[in-house]
Amino acid sequence: MAQDAAVRLPTVSVVDALAASLRGRVLDGRLVSGTTFAETEIAAEYGVSRPTARSAVTALVHEGLLQREANKPAYVPQLALADVDDLFLVRIPLETQVVRVLVERGTVPVTAAEGAIADLDRLGPEASHSAFVESDLRFHQSLVDAVASPRLSRLYRGIQGEVHLCMVQTRHTLGRERIVAEHSWVLEALRAGDAKEAVRRMREHLDGACRSLQRLFEEKDD
Repeated sequence: MAQDAAVRLPTVSVVDALAASLRGRVLDGRLVSGTTFAETEIAAEYGVSRPTARSAVTALVHEGLLQREANKPAYVPQLALADVDDLFLVRIPLETQVVRVLVERGTVPVTAAEGAIADLDRLGPEASHSAFVESDLRFHQSLVDAVASPRLSRLYRGIQGEVHLCMVQTRHTLGRERIVAEHSWVLEALRAGDAKEAVRRMREHLDGACRSLQRLFEEKDD
């Protein structure tokens, strides 16, 4: 990584702020697969101590956004078809259970979910691909968080970064109009209190996203 002038961080935990800055650069696609994260370079670039840099890098390793081998610097991984399969093996049963629980409890996060849909619908052609992905995934995160289970939210955030990275590395999108329509379709079933239909619609939405990502990775392997 090039050493520029020290980057100023927000007034929060320095480790958290540094991790957020590095995370944003990875998820924006500015740091491509194979880019290394040497702790000494990060410390110099941001004007922080090496232990602080190490803690921030470790946080991103735990999120799956970086990988690290013994005695080597962490690096941005190149995700593959097997990663897509594994991520959706976790994601589909988790998110279909989420919509089922929300209907059973009658706790549909209408405001947050509608806000995410509206933000996605408003994005113009100049918006970055990462901004598109963030708005897409925020809808799903709003449903997970509405369950009000700290462990469930923590588990979901543990895979969300890798899902985002998959979509950035493949430039994946189902198309804004389709995603807005399918998110609205899921929310409609939730508001109607129809658990069976909400599960069906969420599964269909996620199955479509999975198949689309699989095709992109298969094309890259050819």
